[in-house]
Amino acid sequence: MRKGEQTRAAILDAALELASRDGLEGLTIGLLAERMQMSKSGVFAHFGSREDLQVEVVREYHRRFEDEVFFPSLREARGLPRLRAMMNRWMEKRIQEVTTGCIYISGAVEYDDRAASAVREQLVHSVSMWREALLRAIRQSKDEGHLKQETDPHLMLFELYSFTLGLHHDARFLHLPEAVQLTRDALEKTIVSYQTQTPNAGAMPNVAAGANAATNLTSQHTDSR
Repeated sequence: MRKGEQTRAAILDAALELASRDGLEGLTIGLLAERMQMSKSGVFAHFGSREDLQVEVVREYHRRFEDEVFFPSLREARGLPRLRAMMNRWMEKRIQEVTTGCIYISGAVEYDDRAASAVREQLVHSVSMWREALLRAIRQSKDEGHLKQETDPHLMLFELYSFTLGLHHDARFLHLPEAVQLTRDALEKTIVSYQTQTPNAGAMPNVAAGANAATNLTSQHTDSR
């Protein structure tokens, strides 16, 4: 990687950290230049405008999301094992983001009513790609006979997605230590209700360590404010 590419990657990494903490609207060229110990013109040279930078931050977040959650799950068998893997990894990322924040969630609040925004368009595109991947996994689970034939894929997607959003709200905003285990239980109950038979593998982890980790993360988030 050339020096210019290394500098751009470092700027983007710092921008992603700042945006996760302060939101995309809290990301400014001046703040980023100060963090990088660069001039504003130096940052502009790599991204052109604040909006271009924000769009690239959303793309970078999505790339990392795919690397951490989506692509590893493709190693699992088609159908319910893959769907469970996607949900498990998504849960783990949500737990991590109790302290760091989630650009998809904060971005939805910041840009929900901005129709003519390149940042909003990129957010919608990235989130829609993930939702389509989940919907495809649900449909494949149904095709493989892992889910009941009367399963409504869109309804199941809505339920699974809503629980993960609820986790972020209850753990990050309300600082409820039981949020992680409640979400795991709700997800597992929902998946089992759609299954054609009792699962023999791949259930949502029900471990005290995960709940304790979330409690610690919540405490750290509260202390850091």
